[in-house]
Amino acid sequence: MTAKAQKATEASPFAAISEALESAAERFEEGASNARESAKHAAGSAKKAVSTGLYNGAYGVSYGIVYATVFLTELLPKDNVIRRGLEEGADAAFEAVEGKTEKEPTAAAKPKKAKKSKSK
Repeated sequence: MTAKAQKATEASPFAAISEALESAAERFEEGASNARESAKHAAGSAKKAVSTGLYNGAYGVSYGIVYATVFLTELLPKDNVIRRGLEEGADAAFEAVEGKTEKEPTAAAKPKKAKKSKSK
């Protein structure tokens, strides 16, 4: 018991209660201040964790799709239409990202017009 509290107890029982309430209020204010700082720190840590998780997820999905497509492309023969379509599509995507015009499909990929038959 502090000297101040001891003197208050001797003077009046209500003074001791008043001193205890003041002390509790001071401790509560300190705790509230610490709680705010802890909440800000926890929110920053949670934001960083979510951001890292989203980045890693997007990276994994992108890597998996691209790797699987390249692997499939390399398994196919060079003159295969699927391989050629994948390669030309990738080239067109790179050109579109760079701001170039879209690549025209090759002659083999263009649909042929049906010839009209002349019947008499």
